[in-house]
Amino acid sequence: MNETAKSSRGARTKGDVLLEIRNLQIEGESDEVWQPIVRGVDLTLKRGEVLGLIGESGAGKSTIGLAAMGYARGGCRISGGSVVFDGIDLLTASDETRRKLRGTRIAYVAQSAAASFNPAHRLLEQTIEAELREGFRTKAEAEKDAIELYHRLRLPNPEEIGFRYPHQVSGGQLQRAMTAMAMTCRPDLIIFDEPTTALDVTTQVEVLAAIRDIVEQFHTAAIYITHDLAVVAQMADRIKVLRYGKSVEEAPTREMLTSPREEYTRSLWSVRKLGKQEQPGGEPILQVKNVTAAYGNAVRVLSDVTVTVPRGRTVAVVGESGSGKSTLARVITGLLPPIEGQIIFNGKALPRALKERNADTLRRIQMIYQMPDTALNPRQTVYEVIGRPIEFYRGLTGAKKEARISELMKLIEMDDSYVDRFPGELSGGQKQRICIARALAAEPELIICDEVTSALDQIVQEGILQLLMRLQRELGVSYLFITHDIATVRAISDEIVVMFQGRVVQQGPKTQVLSPPHPPYTELLLSSVPEMDPDWLTNLLARRKAQPEAMKAGDR
Repeated sequence: MNETAKSSRGARTKGDVLLEIRNLQIEGESDEVWQPIVRGVDLTLKRGEVLGLIGESGAGKSTIGLAAMGYARGGCRISGGSVVFDGIDLLTASDETRRKLRGTRIAYVAQSAAASFNPAHRLLEQTIEAELREGFRTKAEAEKDAIELYHRLRLPNPEEIGFRYPHQVSGGQLQRAMTAMAMTCRPDLIIFDEPTTALDVTTQVEVLAAIRDIVEQFHTAAIYITHDLAVVAQMADRIKVLRYGKSVEEAPTREMLTSPREEYTRSLWSVRKLGKQEQPGGEPILQVKNVTAAYGNAVRVLSDVTVTVPRGRTVAVVGESGSGKSTLARVITGLLPPIEGQIIFNGKALPRALKERNADTLRRIQMIYQMPDTALNPRQTVYEVIGRPIEFYRGLTGAKKEARISELMKLIEMDDSYVDRFPGELSGGQKQRICIARALAAEPELIICDEVTSALDQIVQEGILQLLMRLQRELGVSYLFITHDIATVRAISDEIVVMFQGRVVQQGPKTQVLSPPHPPYTELLLSSVPEMDPDWLTNLLARRKAQPEAMKAGDR
């Protein structure tokens, strides 16, 4: 690291004020009219301090996080207030000054890593780009440091993974690589915007510990944006609650968790009490029998997997990144033909490949994807998105098609005023509801839900889960629900399948799987679920350090 960089980082004193935001006002353009998004928010952040920003979708969390860099996304403008970083007002500073700060002294970890990496460059090149541009290290030093960060963030094959392209790693691995990229210059301030949303609970523990370690070791300040209250309890010294672009309340973490002042905050705390009475399994609608699958000639990703989904029930598939959950979905839908085994649907063996299945078979099995942003065509209106499967599978056109679209909009608890909107004009929860309506348009018997609530805040999550359960009661649809969120599993499932390294390690009714004693890997998963206790992560890491055998089930 060059002398200037060393000097800048050596001068840090924990506790000094680093960032002051006063009366921040941000507007967004809608139909050529500027509407307020953030309304007079104040924020103070000291070196070495972590401030948690929480609130439901549309509260302004990410918008404020970006404003801390002196930046407003397209269609938005900062219309008032001040953002002072280490004595520099970022709103009046020159573009050159802001550019020199971003990526070096101020770093940003976005929620969607897949949309943030350049697909044409290898991970290592992008990880060390800012360091080399500013001359903080030589290329050899930067590469060595990046590999060390990969180690700390538990990326597999840390010496080799940097030579892969973004599309060659999982979403969780890409998110960790982005965190490493932000940490390379040891910035004064890091804005973490939902950095663990794509991670399973076992990996999340390691990433949270690494983030906290970096913050403490280098007296780095951080703004931690999340909808996961248990996560923010582990990371933040203080919590600020936002709603409709305004501050609701702010307090030290322990005080906020034990005695929030405002009713809205208390509603956030109690939102995940949703639970489903377990229903016994009936006749199977889907049977996956002894399936083995691989990508090309590579290592097998599924080995002798057997799973049964009873008609009208929900089977949750849980496991960490790389366990084979999404690959199982691809095999069932025919996107990845298995090497061995059978997929039996309604008592009949399905053709292995998608192209060999007829339209009626395709209609009966539908899928809802994790990221509605990438699952919806941004150039199609809601009417076109829902109308296409209605016309393709049911042959309805004209007034009958319009009537069916209206029925589906009511089913997902939205009205016809949304049908002329494009995806960019909808919230995250609304977009996921449209994806659900698109799946229902085919009138399926089985819907595969692949992490459909992981990117949504807890209030919206609850709404989506309640919607799915209501649709199951009314329509009798069956769900294969892929998730890494154990709270979601408790809320929606009748049966649970636990996967690890391409194999099923446990399956059975929900109460049986979640009740001790557990097999070692299931125990590891359940013990990694964050709790609303600020000491939970510290205590968990201490227990695992004292009893390293507890981690053996999850060794990669």
